[in-house]
Amino acid sequence: GEMIGLVGKSGVGKTTTINLIARFYDIDDGSICIDGVDIRQISLRDLRQQIGIVLQEPVLFSGTVADNIGYGKPGASFEEILNASKLANAHNFIVAKPDGYETQVGEQGNGLSGGEKQRVAIARAMLHNPKILILDEATSSVDVETEKQIQDALGLMVEGRTTFAIAHRLSTLRNADRLVVLDDGRIVEVGTHAELLERGGAFHDLVKMQQEAAEIIA
Repeated sequence: GEMIGLVGKSGVGKTTTINLIARFYDIDDGSICIDGVDIRQISLRDLRQQIGIVLQEPVLFSGTVADNIGYGKPGASFEEILNASKLANAHNFIVAKPDGYETQVGEQGNGLSGGEKQRVAIARAMLHNPKILILDEATSSVDVETEKQIQDALGLMVEGRTTFAIAHRLSTLRNADRLVVLDDGRIVEVGTHAELLERGGAFHDLVKMQQEAAEIIA
C-alpha cells in the first residue's frame, strides 16, 4: 500500500528496477517477491494482470479513444470506461472533441496532445485497477497546468495499491511514503523526502542540483 519513489541521476538503474518488477527480464541473482512469493514462480500472465504501467511516452493504438481506454480491461462496459476517464481527468477533453469517445486516434496517439495521451493512458490503468502501479516519468513531457491535472488523477489512483514512481521533478515525489535513492545500480539512501533532505546526502545533492538548474533556466 505504499508509494515508493525511485530517484537518482540518469542511468543509475531506475527504469531497470521497474522492468525487473514486471519481468521484462529476469534478475541474475537474489529474488523479487510479492507477498513472500518469488515472481518467477508466478505465471507472466498472472503477474502482469496485477501490474499497471503509465510511461513517459504512453503506448496508444490505432482506434477510438474508448478502444484505447478499454484495452485496460477487455469486455469493459462503456460506463466503466466513462468512470475511469472521469477519474483520470480525461472526460472533459474527450467529450469536447467532435466525435467524443468515438474520436479516432492514430498509432502512438497521433491526433492527441501529450497531456491528452497521458490521461488516456491513466484512464486505461484506472480501468485495469492493478494491485501494483508503476509510473515512469508520467508527467515529464507536459506543461504545468496539465501536470497538475495529471497529478490530481494520479493522487486518486495510488490509493489502496502499491506504487513505484520515477519522476524527473523531485518535488512531485514529496508525498511518497519512502524514496529510494539509486546510484550506479545500488541503493544508497532510503527515507522520506524531508528525512533525506535533512540528512544532507545524495538526495540533498540531487535536489540542490535541480534547483540550481531551474534558476539558470529562469
